[in-house]
Amino acid sequence: MGGIHARFLLERPGFVLDVDLELPGHGVTALFGHSGSGKTTFLRCIAGLERVPEGRLIFEGETWQDAKHWRPTHQRPIGYVSQDASLFPHLTVMGNLRYGYARSRSTGRVRLDQIIDMLGIGHLLDRKPDRLSGGERQRVAIARAVAVCPRLLLMDEPLAALDLQRKREILPFLERLRDELDIPILYVSHLHEEVARLADHLVLMEGGKVLASGALSDMSARMELPVRLADDVGVVLAGVVAEKDVAWHLARVEFDGGSLWVRDGGVRVGQHVRVHVLARDVSLALQPGVTSIQNVLLSEVDAVGEDTHPGIALVRVRVGAALLLARLARRAVSRLGIAVGQRVWTQIKSAALVE
Repeated sequence: MGGIHARFLLERPGFVLDVDLELPGHGVTALFGHSGSGKTTFLRCIAGLERVPEGRLIFEGETWQDAKHWRPTHQRPIGYVSQDASLFPHLTVMGNLRYGYARSRSTGRVRLDQIIDMLGIGHLLDRKPDRLSGGERQRVAIARAVAVCPRLLLMDEPLAALDLQRKREILPFLERLRDELDIPILYVSHLHEEVARLADHLVLMEGGKVLASGALSDMSARMELPVRLADDVGVVLAGVVAEKDVAWHLARVEFDGGSLWVRDGGVRVGQHVRVHVLARDVSLALQPGVTSIQNVLLSEVDAVGEDTHPGIALVRVRVGAALLLARLARRAVSRLGIAVGQRVWTQIKSAALVE
């Protein structure tokens, strides 16, 4: 039996964590929400750092915790990365990595050189932590957590202490970690950019409770949730680069339902990518016409709902198996007679690779 079943009830003065979740046993699950929503507390419960009498945790069929069982933190096959790198100051980078590697109990160990390559820290091995930048320290901390060869990797806002430039430098390394490690990752974040780039599954938390949980592509298209996910409502589509137009610096990304032309950010044909389509960049037409918009897709109206402004409507359309959102003036929706089940042409003025 795969996956993770986590049920915790933890009461504290002024705060109650009350969750009951089934999570996938692969890919990146992002725990997303504002500060104080319970993300870190939930992660600490998974790690065994919080003793929860009313708790149950089953990982891939193994009971780590229930009314009769309690597996302490040091016996749980996890790697843990916090906001603070917490490296041993008296050891070099290699010394820190070897410390973690020596404590691995896994029989299917990832080689240390593979970990060093994945995180791009080969040139740092002889340095001590005080000679590393903030971004370098965090990459080493992640590498040390992976060196334990965990079956589950827990990451508590690992980029929170870094500036925007350093975050964007590390994100590609985290993407590589996600793609090359065959272990589930629970990733705490309150930043939409991180979630869009890394997550496969999304858990939306607020006030110690789970508002919703599901695949990122489905969650980003939920009509009742978008304003909670980001100021700019939009969906994230997973696709593959099918071709490139070198002359115009464009790449065509195929997804389950169609394809989109996007600006080429240096991707290669065959590469798996994610495309972010903002609702404000999507319009609808009853008939195709001559237009400067390059991405026009035949679709079907799936739902019509409310937006945060009384004069704006949120329309969800289905293109094959994919869902897109359009933010439209209610007057335009009324004039066009937009209704569920109607076939329309979806015009995407702009779509961007998530990078």
